[in-house]
Amino acid sequence: MGSAVERTDEHVREYLVYRGFTSTLKHLDSEVKADKEKGFRVDKIIDQLQQFVQSFDLFGLKEYWLYLDRRLFCRLEDVYRSTVNKLRTSLYRYYIINTIQKGNLEKTQEFFQKQALELQGQAEWRDWFILPFIPAPEQNPAFSPYFSRQWADTFLVSLHNFLSVLFQCMHILHFDAEVQKTTSVTEENEQLRQLLFALQTESRDQRDGDEMVHHKLPVYVQNMDRLGDTELDLVSSQRAVSTATTPSRNFFSTFLPQGRRTPGKLPQFTTGSSPSQVAVGRKDPSQQSTNQSTNQPASQSTHPRHKRIQDHEKERKELFSKPPSQTPEKKGEAGEVEPLAETSSEPPEGREEGGGLSAEQPFIKLSQEEYGEHHSSIMHCRVDCSGRRVASLDVDGVIKVWSFNPIMQTKATIMSKSPLLSLEWATKPDRLLLLGSGVGTVRLYDTDYKNTLYYTYTRDVVLSVPQLQFSLEPEPVAINCTAFNHNGNLLVTGAADGVIRLFDMQRYESAMSWRAHDGEVYSVEFSYDENTVFSIGEDGKFIQWNIHRCGVKQSEQVLPQDATGPFVLSGYSGYKQVQVPRGRLFAFDSEGQHVLTCSNTGGLIYRLTNGEPALENVLSLGGHKAPVVTVDWCSAVDCGTCLTASMDGKIKLSTLLAQKS
Repeated sequence: MGSAVERTDEHVREYLVYRGFTSTLKHLDSEVKADKEKGFRVDKIIDQLQQFVQSFDLFGLKEYWLYLDRRLFCRLEDVYRSTVNKLRTSLYRYYIINTIQKGNLEKTQEFFQKQALELQGQAEWRDWFILPFIPAPEQNPAFSPYFSRQWADTFLVSLHNFLSVLFQCMHILHFDAEVQKTTSVTEENEQLRQLLFALQTESRDQRDGDEMVHHKLPVYVQNMDRLGDTELDLVSSQRAVSTATTPSRNFFSTFLPQGRRTPGKLPQFTTGSSPSQVAVGRKDPSQQSTNQSTNQPASQSTHPRHKRIQDHEKERKELFSKPPSQTPEKKGEAGEVEPLAETSSEPPEGREEGGGLSAEQPFIKLSQEEYGEHHSSIMHCRVDCSGRRVASLDVDGVIKVWSFNPIMQTKATIMSKSPLLSLEWATKPDRLLLLGSGVGTVRLYDTDYKNTLYYTYTRDVVLSVPQLQFSLEPEPVAINCTAFNHNGNLLVTGAADGVIRLFDMQRYESAMSWRAHDGEVYSVEFSYDENTVFSIGEDGKFIQWNIHRCGVKQSEQVLPQDATGPFVLSGYSGYKQVQVPRGRLFAFDSEGQHVLTCSNTGGLIYRLTNGEPALENVLSLGGHKAPVVTVDWCSAVDCGTCLTASMDGKIKLSTLLAQKS
């Protein structure tokens, strides 16, 4: 009962804080402190009675017992009335014995004077009126048992047990039963949902297997079997072109690591194509012989979905089976074809003059999708550790929790009255989201159940971590960014004073600190091996620091202003919107060899170099019309997913395929 009441009080507090009813919250706290029922906590009630006894407060003791009688005991059946009377008698005797043991005879005489009218007619009190006049009552055979510690302990235990049974049996509140019932129903619903999903999947797979044969694809392209808009435009512009009779080959083999590839040369593409226009297709089961023509019709199917898939596969083969010498301007049998979009006389970055892939190209951009549910500039955009959910926060305080696999879908929308400054996913479990506000509150939000689990206030002068507080010396300063190592034993922070601080989470103290940048520190991250820390500051420098040697630089590069901020978005009539960096400014790939940064047109991927004055640009993701203000890189699956968010509220999700040597 007591724990259920405490949970209910916490829910009421959360609701009042959410609604902003601060005065009501203060009244609630004051009334909870003065609650005579002590939240139906038996130990609290016993402590209150003992406090009255030890302070010789006879009036308070009587009033409190009368309150319990009116509130609780009067609801009992008549058969329990004698038990209540015996407990009251024992409580009064406990009070009298305490006054004698403490040598306060005035309080002993006061008790009998005030209680004479009530007790003199009761047989159990007839011999007790001579107690104040006995020289040594603890030695009197009639009273000596009451002066023993055993009697006092027996009375307190009996009273405790009686109240415990009373609260369990009385139909005052049923929070515990309701909580258990709700939990069991929720678990049952989850099991039924999983069973339904498994049955639907099995039924769909069985139906598809009866109508057409599927080739098993690798995990990282299972959801990429549909043509994008760019590819559809490309196919439609070339439908009039006659297809070549050269044997088709499995285009997918070019994307596999060297250990999995079959010997052969890299495929050749037309100069005007880009990595983003590369489509991954499946080989038609009906075309087993390489000597057959690539435009041979596939096996017929009456199912519309299967027919559409077969048409897409046929279009892919028409597109990628063309020889390298064929140009978009070539006339086919059906007429002249329009030039391809984004054609260029110069080879794109990462390509050789002959049109083939360069050996230096580390990534291929397979696709790029857009999430456009925000209507203002993005501040934070983070993907959880499992790579299943993304949380994004804009300057209006709107938080969107969304998924992108297999389809892009909004899961939850969170509104905040107070301005939010920080956002981070919890690691275990990964469904929990931490939100920090500008008024000093930290909120733990469950994205599955869409409710707040925990709400707390922090001080302005400390860096707050759940259950821990670290002082920021020598004076209070704003913390702009934080990062933990893989096991949470180390915490690195970047502050507005340009200082990086490293905290030891085992010893609860600051391990070291050093001045890192001229101006504020905007973003910090641990390296792949966690022996160094990377930082970006207001001075536009990207610096690698050795954490084993305080303040020692291992490398330093200067980044362009559009990668470090402040970010500027120009509008009509000379209007300019300026945004100070708040979110993550750089992110590493799964092996720590490449870094993703911001730019005015999209994310830029650099190869990390040792001691070089400048970073090596290997890939531009593009796709944005406004400055990118925060990035993230998820490597939970084989295909790396890059998130780039801009000032116009657009978030681009780019899927990359690593070219492993």
